[in-house]
Amino acid sequence: MNVAQLQHEIQTFAASIGIDKIGFTTAAPFVKLKDRLKQQQRLNYQSGFEEPDIEKRTEPLLLLDQAESIIAIAVAYPSKMSDSPRGKKGERRGMFCRASWGEDYHTVLRDKLAQLELFILTKVPDARLRSMVDTGELVDRAVAERAGIGWSAKNCSIITPEFGSYVYLGEMITNLPFAPDEPMEDQCLDCNLCLDACPTGALVQPGQLDAQRCIAFLTQTKKPVPEEFRHKIGNRLYGCDTCQTVCPKNKGMNHKHQLSFTPEPELVKPLLLSLLSLSNRQFKEQYGHMSGSWRGKNPIQRNALIALAHFKDESAIPELTRLIKEDPRPMIRGTAAWALGEIGTTEVQEVLKECLVIEEDEFVVSEIKQALEQLHIN
Repeated sequence: MNVAQLQHEIQTFAASIGIDKIGFTTAAPFVKLKDRLKQQQRLNYQSGFEEPDIEKRTEPLLLLDQAESIIAIAVAYPSKMSDSPRGKKGERRGMFCRASWGEDYHTVLRDKLAQLELFILTKVPDARLRSMVDTGELVDRAVAERAGIGWSAKNCSIITPEFGSYVYLGEMITNLPFAPDEPMEDQCLDCNLCLDACPTGALVQPGQLDAQRCIAFLTQTKKPVPEEFRHKIGNRLYGCDTCQTVCPKNKGMNHKHQLSFTPEPELVKPLLLSLLSLSNRQFKEQYGHMSGSWRGKNPIQRNALIALAHFKDESAIPELTRLIKEDPRPMIRGTAAWALGEIGTTEVQEVLKECLVIEEDEFVVSEIKQALEQLHIN
């Protein structure tokens, strides 16, 4: 087997199936990363969505016997939307982040990696391969950085010269000894725009994220959003793009060639009130193909309530009243109570007083009382 020739053929084939960047690195341990992850654990900066075993996250040989190399891939996604619908009074809209536009990127990248695996196996039938996208053990960004896909930026994204940070990442561990690519020089230099713009201060220092404060995490958690962050979320339904949109390296970046990620305007900027009445089945039918649906409808509907409060949308009062009185989910009733308090009309005060008498859940009772205090009602 001529490994150099195979490596060149893999690069050519990858481009033919829509992989925008491909890089190669060794399967050596990620030693510096291991230290950073241990620090993240000590500081409780992790989101809880990660693989908990740091050894598995940093030791490719634990994931594939006789691992020799890792192939990293990047696929670009758009940053702008044509025909973006505009919200207005009485018809307020929420927003899914760009990484949730179009088809779920896990599905798209897994398919491309599967095609790449099949191609390699036709050349080397006894090759051993293991691919992963986002939910695997390895840290996608660390692999991409070492494989020369881009540099690891201060906002914890990988930035590529060609596509900015608007890229999805995946990787494949192999037992083939491919020649490694050179890592890229850090090009953030003295720019700190992402750190300064982060709405919650989640970027505690360059390259270090406190996920517990990150809006992208907060919009996905299934628990009530801590009150200190609710006003920061605004009308975000899933994810946050702030640290990407302020980045100078992303200026003018809008690559639309990956048709799978073309946004559907009414889905990625939906009417907030219409979201609140969706059943599980309706939510799955409408949003199930998007990566932003992976946590189910409950966090999205909670975020829609926060967004309605952000807009102080009085037209939402009837629906919020229905939810606080009838919805079986304490998180939704409690968030509806908070939203009613933020909207703050005489009608709202009467609804909250009425619900306080009949509500039994401790969390909801607390939210109702705080909402009444917000309205200066004792």
